[in-house]
Amino acid sequence: MDAPASTKPVDLLSHLTLRRTALTPPTGLLAIALTWTAGMQGTAQTTASKPISIQVDLAKPLGPYKPIYSWFGYDESNYTTMKYGKQLLRELHALSPVPVSIRAHHLLTSGNGVAELKWSSSNVFTLDPNGKPVYDFTITDQTFDEFQQAGVRPMVELGFMPKDLAAAVPGVDAYQVHYPANTTAGASNNPPKDYAVWGELVRKYTEHLVKRYGKEHVAAWYFEVWNEPDISYWHGTPEDYFKLYDYAVAGVRAALPNAIVGGPASTGPSSEKAAAFLDNFLTHCLNGKSAADGQRVPLDFISFHPKGRPTVVDGHVRMGLANELKASEAGFRIVAKYPQLIHLPIVLSEADPEGCAACSMKVNPANAYRNGPLYATYTAAAIKALFELSDRSKVNLAAMLSWSFEFENKEYFEGFRTLATNGVDKPVLNVFRMAGLLSGERVMTASTGQVPLDDILSMGVTRTPDVDAIATKAEREAAVMLWNYHDDDLPAAAAAVQMTIAGIPPGVKKVLLEHYRIDATHSNAYSVWKGMGSPQSPAPEQYARLKEAGQLGLLSSPEWLDVSEGRVTVDTELPRQATSLMRLTW
Repeated sequence: MDAPASTKPVDLLSHLTLRRTALTPPTGLLAIALTWTAGMQGTAQTTASKPISIQVDLAKPLGPYKPIYSWFGYDESNYTTMKYGKQLLRELHALSPVPVSIRAHHLLTSGNGVAELKWSSSNVFTLDPNGKPVYDFTITDQTFDEFQQAGVRPMVELGFMPKDLAAAVPGVDAYQVHYPANTTAGASNNPPKDYAVWGELVRKYTEHLVKRYGKEHVAAWYFEVWNEPDISYWHGTPEDYFKLYDYAVAGVRAALPNAIVGGPASTGPSSEKAAAFLDNFLTHCLNGKSAADGQRVPLDFISFHPKGRPTVVDGHVRMGLANELKASEAGFRIVAKYPQLIHLPIVLSEADPEGCAACSMKVNPANAYRNGPLYATYTAAAIKALFELSDRSKVNLAAMLSWSFEFENKEYFEGFRTLATNGVDKPVLNVFRMAGLLSGERVMTASTGQVPLDDILSMGVTRTPDVDAIATKAEREAAVMLWNYHDDDLPAAAAAVQMTIAGIPPGVKKVLLEHYRIDATHSNAYSVWKGMGSPQSPAPEQYARLKEAGQLGLLSSPEWLDVSEGRVTVDTELPRQATSLMRLTW
């Protein structure tokens, strides 16, 4: 889960120093926030004089291209069955040729099934007047039926604690604490008062899923125990969590012996505390005995949450890509210490630019990056860097789950960390569509505009921009995703790029090029919405235009290119904070 939501709304003007012209209509602080990022990105740009050369060699494989992009999550599991949640799930299914996995919080939380910011519930477990467990799967079935109908695969996060099962914890009185107060302060994050009953709840829950959806389907789902138990989402000790884990995985396996189980879904291990928690958990699974049955502790995958850290600097947003990558690297190193575990899938079950999806840019001005193409370009750069880090550590990276979905009944482009707003797709969703067009093997790329990975880890992308690419080759096709990224969201010259793709198979004389683009004027509903005057109640024709603008679009018409000696060259101009996907087929 994202960081605790305890930050109170702040005055935008205390964080952003804006020109007087930014106060022209539409007026008000919200309008300032909504126009800030797009204003930076939409400024007319000249082209940098020195062209950048990107070389792609299809004959030099680097390793498989795993669909690490095809994982998404959100706090409010009840959004799954709401209007725009249902719509977005189907779009997520459509963006990838492989199954898309969805992780949602509050699957076991008590309540009426009505979502709030950072809160949902299923009311699956209660106790009757005689203290006997009562199970009600009504809301659970609605949620998982919607996953099935949308064609997505659940990642079953086992949390949080039902009200009637929560142990008493000193200083914790309420069961639910409402946003914007610290939503982790309630008893929904308490340990169980009876671990055996907790284990039986998980067994019954898994048994129900197996009966309703079939062993074959459920055996492909990942079952993850809790969320960020190293911080305030868990009101117990680390040892208490290990016990919770033992009973949970024993319950899952009792209902489905071949279930995929894992954790601990801890925070990014860049701090000593978080690193120690992950390390101790792995040691427990390797060397400990299960508190539930005295047997070996099952562990089929390892999960933790690396996050970036954007700030406001001199009136503009500065991203913190280095923070997310350093946390990932630290986690990979911990896993790599254990030869018995290095082969296990690593699921970064929240991998994001920062830590609070429900904190809009009205609450935190640094979150203004979320509406425009910067979020997409950051994500593209992160995808390549995470592959490189996992290659270095020789670990098995399986997923970088984006903790981003949608929020129902909120203003258009309010600045939540979302993929869509009121059914209108945001630019970041299109970078995942681009990632879905990469397939096969990763192949060698070299760019004269690349910021080396070690430099990004040490100082971020704060000097020269990172103009770089990731490329793949599959049968009769190749694809290259390239970007012009900088941590600072400021206007800058576009980059002239000359890309050469070599290693095209002998005998191929022509290739078809499709060039997709995300920038200030392409695949960007936010800039179109701003051009309409930022309407909060778009007319039907406006809404239709926004829907169209939110889709991934071509920069130009497809074209056939002549192949000479197994290579083609493509020239393009890549604006700052822009991302391209060039797909070649033959």
